[in-house]
Amino acid sequence: MTTWRAPEVDRRHEPYVAEERDMLQGWLDTHRDTLRLKCAGLTADQLRTPSVEPSGLTLLGLVRHMADVERWWFRHHAAGLELPDLYDYSADPDADLNDIADADPAEAFATLHAEIEAADRAVADLPLDHTFVSRKRDGSTHEISLRWVYVHMIEEYARHNGHADLIRERLDGVTGS
Repeated sequence: MTTWRAPEVDRRHEPYVAEERDMLQGWLDTHRDTLRLKCAGLTADQLRTPSVEPSGLTLLGLVRHMADVERWWFRHHAAGLELPDLYDYSADPDADLNDIADADPAEAFATLHAEIEAADRAVADLPLDHTFVSRKRDGSTHEISLRWVYVHMIEEYARHNGHADLIRERLDGVTGS
């Protein structure tokens, strides 16, 4: 029986000179690839291994979470598409991160890949100044631009890539970008 391993990644790098949209997309793609790079070559068991107590954060949970936020911000909010949830949040609002015991890593990576492609297609023809209304957990609403979504997603990946870097170092000592 062959042990499943996360796929290898040829990471794209951000542009040094570009128009705003290309710069934002370039940084987002770099961070998308970085998360996959942090998982590359690991087994399913390693991807399910939590960081350190008391945290239960795992690389597999991060992959699932980022698929969900790609879907949420780009397709659901910015493009206005009605989509079902990727995961069952009825018992746990953080099921994407936490409900990984029986999660299939190959499916999680395929879902992330599909959500990234769908996200890019959904907003390809929208200007960065495109706006929509978003409701926060406290019930307040805010007008948000697609530009904000790009910046937020770059921040979201960057923060979680920091988590991923520490988890990966704990698993097998691999560090760096």
